[in-house]
Amino acid sequence: MAGEARPWHNLAMLQALGVTESEERTYRALLRAPGGTALEVAAALDRPVADAKPDLRRLEDLGMVTRLTGTPVRFTPTRPDIAVEVLVAERQRELVAAQAAAQSLMQEMAPRDRRAPEELVEIVHGKQAVGHRYSQMESTVIKELLVLDRPPYNRLPSGPNEPELAMLARGITVRGIYAPEGLELPGRMAELAELAEAGEESRVSPLVPMKLAIADRSTALLPLSTEQVTDQALVVRGPTLIDALVALFDVLWQLAIPLADVDLDNPDAPLVGPALNDTQQRLLSLLAVGLSDRAIARELAVSPRTLSRQLALLTESLGVKSRFQAGMQAVKRGLL
Repeated sequence: MAGEARPWHNLAMLQALGVTESEERTYRALLRAPGGTALEVAAALDRPVADAKPDLRRLEDLGMVTRLTGTPVRFTPTRPDIAVEVLVAERQRELVAAQAAAQSLMQEMAPRDRRAPEELVEIVHGKQAVGHRYSQMESTVIKELLVLDRPPYNRLPSGPNEPELAMLARGITVRGIYAPEGLELPGRMAELAELAEAGEESRVSPLVPMKLAIADRSTALLPLSTEQVTDQALVVRGPTLIDALVALFDVLWQLAIPLADVDLDNPDAPLVGPALNDTQQRLLSLLAVGLSDRAIARELAVSPRTLSRQLALLTESLGVKSRFQAGMQAVKRGLL
């Protein structure tokens, strides 16, 4: 086996199967010149024989190389397709063993990660206890508080919302979606304006189904009743339940109107947004009846590219991201 100086391309193909780059080079050298001695292999690789011998032993253990009888000792490679099939089978056995081990590791999880089902949902009794739990949520939130707000209320606004202002001052992200009827309370709009100025992201939607607060997407607080003032509330900690509540909030957020678009002198009026031009109004009407993009482009006598630009301008004007959201906003804003 004469040494040959040429670059090594496509190396490390077998690393995922537990073969090092050095071992793969040794294996490839034997593929090109089967039956070589350790000295010949080392010479082909331009390496000391002391470096080649460990690779040959490891390849032998993996079944990729066979030691031939005789003196000096020579090595021959296993066919690549067979060698790789053996390696894959071994790796599959290791993965199955790892999956089995994961089941036993479940028993070592910290107690807080292995809560019993009854610990995932807690019922809080008493107005004072419910208020305390919400205050605790405000004071301990680390990154984000999501809030759905609608009547009825236990008390009317009586001044600045100091707890939330403190949260915003700490850099907490607060997003609130308010039911329109809640904006009619005396002092409510002044309170929301102050919160918005301090950094709260506020939107309004008639679709808000209940009160809800979600802290750091890990704990939620919501009343047991949505129709009357209640002195009972649920504290939810289960990941699946929290994910569902966050998904509800996200959908309502996409469909809600920014507070700045609400008529503050008449908060009970239909939610309206910026006026649309004739082209946008017609495009919105065609979207509402469910026509495809191709059919709409034909009706408007524009190219698909032009239609895409017009759709982008329309959704931007409505403050939404999709055709579906555009239709929902159009209905709520009285544009159709």
